[in-house]
Amino acid sequence: AESDTNIAALGKAIAAIEKGASGGFLQTSAAAVVRRLTVDMDLSSADRDMLSSFLSEGQGQGYVPRSGEITGILKQMKDT
Repeated sequence: AESDTNIAALGKAIAAIEKGASGGFLQTSAAAVVRRLTVDMDLSSADRDMLSSFLSEGQGQGYVPRSGEITGILKQMKDT
């Protein structure tokens, strides 16, 4: 059940970012799951730093050019 929740949260994150609606997503419980996965999963330090930055910045300007990289990392996490 937990893995289903994790997969669903990652799917919601990917869809929100691809639609440009990540600001609203960051306020959801699914975003909290993704934050936890960022800590718990085996990621490279560069990927972890990028996701952490994105999740903490929200609608700040810093993540916008990296949205493709963010969705790529999330898709890899979802496939794991």
